[in-house]
Amino acid sequence: MMEALGLPVGNKLPLWRQQLRTPLLRFSASPLRRGLGGAFGSVIGRALGAAVLAGALLAGATAAPAYAASAASAASAAPAPAAELPPDGDTVASPPGANDWNCRPTAAHPDPVVLVYGTFANRYENWLALSPLLKGLGYCVFALDYGTIPGITSTGSGLLLPIGGLGPVADSAAQLARFVDLVRNATGAAKVDIVGHSQGGMLPNYYLKFLGGASKVGKLVGLAPSDHGTTLDGIVNLAPYFPGVADLIYTVCQACRDQAVGSDFNRTMASRPDTVPGVSYTVISTVYDEVVTPWRTQFLNGPDVDNVVLQDHCPVSLVEHVTIAFSPTALHLVTNALDPAHATPVFCG
Repeated sequence: MMEALGLPVGNKLPLWRQQLRTPLLRFSASPLRRGLGGAFGSVIGRALGAAVLAGALLAGATAAPAYAASAASAASAAPAPAAELPPDGDTVASPPGANDWNCRPTAAHPDPVVLVYGTFANRYENWLALSPLLKGLGYCVFALDYGTIPGITSTGSGLLLPIGGLGPVADSAAQLARFVDLVRNATGAAKVDIVGHSQGGMLPNYYLKFLGGASKVGKLVGLAPSDHGTTLDGIVNLAPYFPGVADLIYTVCQACRDQAVGSDFNRTMASRPDTVPGVSYTVISTVYDEVVTPWRTQFLNGPDVDNVVLQDHCPVSLVEHVTIAFSPTALHLVTNALDPAHATPVFCG
């Protein structure tokens, strides 16, 4: 257990920390190499790229994207039979350790963990570090693919990396509701725990508050979640001055509109308390977040909430919005939140 959680054992580096030292992850996980604006540029770059492609498709009279079932239908739908499983790699491959539909929870970890990625992301890239870590610790792990737009986010477009998290947040929450039922039926578990990043840490709360998910979820852990919207470091405030650009981005990314401070979606979320009874919440934030801003707006108010600032545990950390999903310190905080009875001291990593 000491080795699995990243605690030093002699001179041997734990396996999941060795994975973070591979060339790809070592580069992507270091804000010193990327610069604190690297992730911000990545998000905006993907947004503009998707917007350009959307414009081309719209000019060609491509049919409007078909999103998931409405929130109302998801709330009333009966759980799906266990045999009705989603196809593997529908838009992008599952991360290592995820979506083993034959996995059965153990007494030590009775609740499967559902991973929900963020806007302009995909399940493979977002959970390349956390998914195998949780699997190695004995959890059943499942990674949702959601919010994709046919012709824009598929692997067949050839212009973009497969990305999701673009559809209206309410529709994406309906997809999550369906996925949670599939996981519960396949594993026999009464509840799941959810870990989400960015939008993926916020949209499960819509599921809990409006789609009847509270009885099916034990814990919600958010990594830099957009719980109360974002100013995107002030860019949202400039949108009225560039209506054409903003409208084009919002056409392909309705989730971007929903997450903007002051949106109709955020007013709907604010109409009810931040939390629901019976669910334990953990929010893990970084002071260097340049995407969900101001970063303190990520925090939730409620009786069973633990709002955590990563730098309180590792003051020298420069981890920002994207790289928090690869930070050993953040991952340690996640494992502690999922299993507080066996939590261990958190250290810089």
